[in-house]
Amino acid sequence: MFNKVLIANRGEIALRIIRACRELNVKTVAVYSDVDRDSLHVAMADEAVCIGPAQSRASYLNVKSIMAAAEIADADAIHPGYGFLAENEDFAAICEESGFKFIGPSSKHIGMMGNKSAAKDAMKKFGVPVVPGSDGSVADVKEGLEIAKQIGFPVIIKAAAGGGGKGMRVAHNEMSFLNAFEMARAEGANAFGSDEVYIEKFIEEPRHVEIQVFGDGKGKGLHFFERECSIQRRHQKLLEEAPSTGISQATRKKMGDTSVQAVQALQYENAGTIEYLVDKYENFYFMEMNTRIQVEHPVTEMMTNIDLLQLQLRIAAGEPLELKQEDIRIVGHAIECRINAEDPETFRPCPGTISGYNTPGGFGTRVDSACYDGYTVLPYYDSMIAKLIVFGKNREMAIARMKRALDEFVVEGIKTTIPLHKRILDHHAFIKGEISTAFIERYF
Repeated sequence: MFNKVLIANRGEIALRIIRACRELNVKTVAVYSDVDRDSLHVAMADEAVCIGPAQSRASYLNVKSIMAAAEIADADAIHPGYGFLAENEDFAAICEESGFKFIGPSSKHIGMMGNKSAAKDAMKKFGVPVVPGSDGSVADVKEGLEIAKQIGFPVIIKAAAGGGGKGMRVAHNEMSFLNAFEMARAEGANAFGSDEVYIEKFIEEPRHVEIQVFGDGKGKGLHFFERECSIQRRHQKLLEEAPSTGISQATRKKMGDTSVQAVQALQYENAGTIEYLVDKYENFYFMEMNTRIQVEHPVTEMMTNIDLLQLQLRIAAGEPLELKQEDIRIVGHAIECRINAEDPETFRPCPGTISGYNTPGGFGTRVDSACYDGYTVLPYYDSMIAKLIVFGKNREMAIARMKRALDEFVVEGIKTTIPLHKRILDHHAFIKGEISTAFIERYF
């Protein structure tokens, strides 16, 4: 096992990694921007190094500063968490070349899955179903229109280097295609430095279901079942649950087996998530693979009673993947609500100082957060301030427990999405499990 791990991140995920390390008797090094000096991840780590000013590009995205901090602290591994540099191929390669173990997949796999059209091509070779679409990137709008006609409208144009819902536009006919194509290209160039786009058949009102996978880098792979992530706004997830209510046991097994097949063929190492669109007939199609631990990993941990962060650390340290697929079982139902510092009506970010803070407790209730009474939510970073996760013996109990926990959760001084989550949980369609990626737009 490692002696010391540097955490190239902030907030609740940095705290989550610190806790996993401490239970394995591994020392931790926090990095922080000058405005994060009073953050909990700084206080809880064994050591802390300032890496720059508030802006992400000058601190948490500053590879030189992070590598210098790792050298100064004499760390032997770096955990990127999620976001920031977690899926940066160059950062992973620099870690590898500099002698630091990158706690995640290889730079090769990050690069392969980071380009969505290349990832789609790779998955087709491994027998993973994909949405009908272009073979790789599209050269220009003329070629794109021809492909769209062949596939049939509606189609979705996606930035090849995209992620997080950016660089995606839907076209329902030829007229709207031209504008959507140029907007997707422009958004991709602005957000990711590449205007490459590809085209897929747009599946209307699908479910977004993802499979948590792990590999040992030597051809062994496991899946930890699925997470239902359909409750989202503009491709940004709001609420996740596991298992999904929208797939049968046969589809669950098929999705899991298909995902493990891909992990084994890739000889993938560490944690990953293969995301699928699932239509009303339970046909599932590969969407993308995230080469990192996910924001919503706690629902899988609660559902299976397995610590995924410790598993990441053990695999990265070279320990054998001793778990067997039959050892991984669904032992109940879990739900996660992302609590964002946002106006619940307009979704406008709401930074500011928290003047009152009380987190819920009780059986089957977990809060992952770096906030406290008097904490200032900064405008420079993501607006998520907490993740509230509950577990129950079944979905009905999990919903009841989440509603009770949301009532207990107090955040004063700023607006949050807690009221929105209460409305979602009370909605008849959610209670029945009748959800899709269009749920928020349709009902809210």
